[in-house]
Amino acid sequence: MSQRKVKIPMKKVVVGLSGGVDSSVSAYLLKEQGYEVIGLFMKNWHDDTVTISDECPWLDDSNDAMLVAEKLGIPFQTVDLSEQYKERIVDYMFNEYEKGRTPNPDVLCNREIKFDVFMKIALSLGADYVATGHYCRKSEFEKDGETIYQLMSGMDSNKDQSYFLCQLTQDQLSKTLFPIGELQKSEVRKIASEQDLVTADKKDSQGLCFIGKVRLPDFLQQKLKPKEGVIVEVSSEDSVYNEEELSFSIKKEELQYLSKKYNYHKDQGKVVGNHQGAHYFTKGQRKGLAVGGTPEPLFVIDTDVKENVIYTGQGKNHPGIYRQALFISNDEVHWVRQDLALGIGKEMKVKARIRYRQPLQEAVLHQTENGLYVVFETPQASITEGQFVAWYSKDELLGSGVIS
Repeated sequence: MSQRKVKIPMKKVVVGLSGGVDSSVSAYLLKEQGYEVIGLFMKNWHDDTVTISDECPWLDDSNDAMLVAEKLGIPFQTVDLSEQYKERIVDYMFNEYEKGRTPNPDVLCNREIKFDVFMKIALSLGADYVATGHYCRKSEFEKDGETIYQLMSGMDSNKDQSYFLCQLTQDQLSKTLFPIGELQKSEVRKIASEQDLVTADKKDSQGLCFIGKVRLPDFLQQKLKPKEGVIVEVSSEDSVYNEEELSFSIKKEELQYLSKKYNYHKDQGKVVGNHQGAHYFTKGQRKGLAVGGTPEPLFVIDTDVKENVIYTGQGKNHPGIYRQALFISNDEVHWVRQDLALGIGKEMKVKARIRYRQPLQEAVLHQTENGLYVVFETPQASITEGQFVAWYSKDELLGSGVIS
């Protein structure tokens, strides 16, 4: 008697079609692999008054996403998440800048929007997975009877985007696919043009995640009012940088010392110019100071939003730019690999980066009762509060945290 074949239902995947080449090719590859694919475009922004030029990025993008879906013959719809985006990303950014911190909107957008709000919508449509056009990979293995998911860097080291996903959880990873993680950007473009996708030669998007090209001060000025203050130049010979030989009785004292910020005050240097608000500036910034006449360019070494003062130093080797360690308070420490989280008093050798595209740096994590210290082998330039530090073992991202 012939056996009837049981038809296995295809797994359903919702692809976040952004109107770019990466998500377009992701949708194509999933369809080729036999998934049932649905394209979803996220509209996250309405206010075109702050975007540069007369491009209306989201309209063009949603149009391109729709054309790609048509070409691939997959269902397509748009979801409007602008309310959640404003609440969770934009308001958070204003809040952080007001405190003198510098948030990373792309990391937040992935944590709060793509892999939370968007994922919930996708799952409510009956999807088994959500897929994005990120250049990173996912692996899994069994440990003590449970599946552990690994977030691996993308094969194209020039495009690796694992850093932007540094806040993902095991649960989110379990439901996510990264179809182009094994490919080089050039291969992705080649596939797109072979498939005659309208996005094949489209330039990669720049600017804030989904808002388009934004002039940051203009964007911030909607909420944070301009307020004139002074720009102070601190000499590299200043006594604050004279490090006396110190001995520490306990490790924690040394960690606190290494991660400590320099404390500046107005009379410490000379006033070299004025600015329109300390909250518009960030550490390491060189452009926009509008102060000339110094032998070497001025860099922002610190901002004081309470006193509304910007502290600067000459040249990129100014000692005020560098620090050996940073601190993350316990509530801001996030382990993608929960099973590897450090106990109090424990340490771990890792490679870490404090910004996207920064080459990985040798570092050691130290967990104390009040938080995690990351101590680098070589001092790092412009460690900035509010930004994310991510740590890796080989090409696996293990965890991350917000710099305090």
